[in-house]
Amino acid sequence: MPTEQNKAITLELYTAFDNGDVEAAKKVTAANLIAYTTGTSEPLDLQGFIDYGLMMRSAFPDGKHTFEDVIVEGDKVVTRGTFSGTHQGELLGFPPTGEQVKFSVMHIDRIVDGKVVEHWGQADIITLMQQLGILPPLM
Repeated sequence: MPTEQNKAITLELYTAFDNGDVEAAKKVTAANLIAYTTGTSEPLDLQGFIDYGLMMRSAFPDGKHTFEDVIVEGDKVVTRGTFSGTHQGELLGFPPTGEQVKFSVMHIDRIVDGKVVEHWGQADIITLMQQLGILPPLM
């Protein structure tokens, strides 16, 4: 059952990041991972991807992904949902605010031989910045 296996691998990756478990994340990612994430101008390698996750974990130690949709098509898994947490650490030079945040996220992960080899991640950074008081509400 590759479909269910690919879904489980992808969800294991996000659970590992939510738990701050780098070793568990590395178990389901390929050494040659290429990742494209919001706010990065160049693709990230595995270490860059792990560092990005650790930066988010440091800023939101209680951060958690909640997915409304998990769609598997061949070797790709699409997740759509939210990331929520409390801003308790520095984020991109902004000091902790103590604010609760919840913003939309969408990812596509490609699985080969039981490992995530490609990641595309998009997050609603405008909403995040508004919730932290860095940007004013649009209306």
